[in-house]
Amino acid sequence: MRLTPHEQAVIKAASLAHFDAPVRLFGSRLVDTRRGGDIDLYIESPLKGDQAFARELAMTADIWRQLGEQKIDIVVSDGEHLLPIHELARQDGVWL
Repeated sequence: MRLTPHEQAVIKAASLAHFDAPVRLFGSRLVDTRRGGDIDLYIESPLKGDQAFARELAMTADIWRQLGEQKIDIVVSDGEHLLPIHELARQDGVWL
């Protein structure tokens, strides 16, 4: 995993603060031999639409304040209507 313990702690705390839910890291940051790449995060929350989007923005801003600006993709699912990206994140993602 290409996140430091500090980065992991910041992301985990932000997820709990904004969604009251644990977060999974998935995608290229899980592969130690790769370079670069965005931080792909998966969260399950009952929030939908504008509520979830507002929390995504707030969470991203919170992480940026603590770690600096970088590409962060937050995927939120209600746990019921799963898309292929949700299945991938659930299957391959690692809990922070």
